[in-house]
Amino acid sequence: MAAFSPARIAVIQFAPQVGLEHCAGNLAKSVALARSAARAGANLIVLPELTNTGYTFVSRAEAFAHAETLEHGSSVQAWADLAEQYQVYLAAGFVEQDGLKLYDSAVLFGPSGLLGHYRKAHLGAQENLWCAPGNLGFPVFDTSIGRIGLLIGGDIWFPEVPRLLAAQGADLICSLNNWVWTPPPLFDQADRCMANYPTMTAAHINNIFIAAANRIGDERGRRFLGCSLIAGTNGWPIGEVASAQEQTIVYADIDLSSARSAPCNTLNDAPRVRRTDLYDVTLGYRLHAAMPLRK
Repeated sequence: MAAFSPARIAVIQFAPQVGLEHCAGNLAKSVALARSAARAGANLIVLPELTNTGYTFVSRAEAFAHAETLEHGSSVQAWADLAEQYQVYLAAGFVEQDGLKLYDSAVLFGPSGLLGHYRKAHLGAQENLWCAPGNLGFPVFDTSIGRIGLLIGGDIWFPEVPRLLAAQGADLICSLNNWVWTPPPLFDQADRCMANYPTMTAAHINNIFIAAANRIGDERGRRFLGCSLIAGTNGWPIGEVASAQEQTIVYADIDLSSARSAPCNTLNDAPRVRRTDLYDVTLGYRLHAAMPLRK
């Protein structure tokens, strides 16, 4: 009998706002939307980057005021409780405080509690003012529905990140985002933003699902682009790409195990036919180093 790992994925798009006066409302909205997704049958739910705080901190002190620890954060606990109550997997982003350092972090919860977390590796200019670059590498977490990796925001512009996650056997990547404006045009004729394309490309060239949750709205002069999507292993969106402005939940019913059976052609089988023996060491590769295959 062929392997089958059914999953109903939900990516949640809404508009959190920065400021301590908004944090409780942001958290309540994230929980309400995640609860709605769980009741609609989703067993993996993805919330955006910095779900409970908003994004545009004006100082390190303001970011500290919004931060939580992994062990004792009220938002972290609320997401953990929801995952346990509905017996689902849930990924969400928050400002993590670890001693005197801050990180733009993502947590992954399952029915039995915390599976692990990830700290954003590739920071934008504004983020460098308040948080430290991630130091946890690119972990992949085993779950009952499949193997899940995490990335945040600008990480998707670095093709090494999804490639490393796929090389470790990830079936799906949860991509938590606050995609902001880019040089015009902001959208193409298909109403997709530029960030949709590296997401779709990464899914295609790594034969992996990517569930990308972005936020919407305006915040301190920054516009967020929406366009959340779930990309299939062939790169194309499964179902709709969310609008640029509307709060919504995008769903996809998929078989996660299909990420482990790449089509036998060079284009979709790129992870197995890479020529690391020829790649220049200036790219960070070790000559003659073989990339592990999925098991």
